[in-house]
Amino acid sequence: MKNLIILTGAGMSVESGLSTFRGSGGMWGKYPVEQVATIEGYYDNPELVINFYNDLRKQLLTVNPNHGHKVIAELEKYFNVTVITQNVDNLHERGGSSNVIHLHGELTKVTSSKDPNNPRYIETLATDDYDVKMGDNSADGSQKRPFIVWFGEAVPMIDEAIEWVRKADIFVVIGTSLNVYPAAGLLNYLPPRVPIYVIDPNELPIKGSDYHFIQNGASKGMDELMKILLDKN
Repeated sequence: MKNLIILTGAGMSVESGLSTFRGSGGMWGKYPVEQVATIEGYYDNPELVINFYNDLRKQLLTVNPNHGHKVIAELEKYFNVTVITQNVDNLHERGGSSNVIHLHGELTKVTSSKDPNNPRYIETLATDDYDVKMGDNSADGSQKRPFIVWFGEAVPMIDEAIEWVRKADIFVVIGTSLNVYPAAGLLNYLPPRVPIYVIDPNELPIKGSDYHFIQNGASKGMDELMKILLDKN
């Protein structure tokens, strides 16, 4: 089967009811980015940051995968699908996708404040116990923090993502402006002449003979893409 690599951003989850990081309103509109999405903000007020992500988890419990998530999972019948997502929600997994790489961490997990990328300290929270409290410590004795890649921190999964992109036969971009690095740089690792399908309701300033644009939201765009791919393959 052909390798179908799908890069998703915040626009993938909008139809599920999650507010986008850069959009107005929602949880992300309550605090400056520096307070809740940087290591400096965490050190300055860890309780605020921990409670912020507790609230994001509670919001995640109120939403479900949308039709677009489910179509991506359905494509596994026809392609070797790898999802590379900038999103920290678990909607791809809940929608049925079996190979998901989270570039920016996972909201449903916590880790050590001292050694956040050490797999020994990364824990998945139970859905009935999504609250983390001050004094909840990892095995190394440090406060449990969100397993989120904050601004200025290394992106540990980028090398694995690059390896998959290098093997792509088809590349799809959904709901991301391709302005956030290192994710936007993944396109530089595509083999020559790999077709790139971009699904976004907005017109993006990207040009090239390899690009094919589907100006629609995630769900309708994925329906359109599935038809194109199955007709061609």
